[in-house]
Amino acid sequence: MFYQLINLIMAKFTVNTHRQDPYKSFKFRVLWDGKVIPGISKVSGLNRVTEVIDYRDGGEVSSMKTTPGSTTFDPIVLERGLTHDPEFERWANLAFSPEGDAGMSLKNYRKDILIQLLNLQGVPVMAFKVFRCWVSEYQPISDLDAEGCSIAMERLVLQHDGWERDQAISEPQET
Repeated sequence: MFYQLINLIMAKFTVNTHRQDPYKSFKFRVLWDGKVIPGISKVSGLNRVTEVIDYRDGGEVSSMKTTPGSTTFDPIVLERGLTHDPEFERWANLAFSPEGDAGMSLKNYRKDILIQLLNLQGVPVMAFKVFRCWVSEYQPISDLDAEGCSIAMERLVLQHDGWERDQAISEPQET
């Protein structure tokens, strides 16, 4: 009875109060332009940092105070096994032109993306909207090594203007 009471008080999940295990990090999907991008095997974590500004009041010589400054968002890295799907390359080419700046797509080089975390049944349990992303780095093929035994990878590094949790996605009822 005591442990049941503790579990109710400290419930980690509001809908599935019986659940003890946190969500796994290996089941997810990334969408842009309204469609799932196939084969993504790794997404870097989302991180924001707000600068700390130290200041001192004139009447309080010996004590410092802090206030928040500007906020920055770390780039997001997407990786996937190399296939014939051209979506990574298409997007990367919108921010680059061999002819110079005149060939760059000013209209389409930024995209909003959606990163969804899925439960083991494949149902979205959490999602993050990432705003105004653009490709700052594109690696069409990873290192090749005749001595190795690994998958050829394709990689994008995305700069962006921030993210927010999609509040429309709530904890689904588990069966």
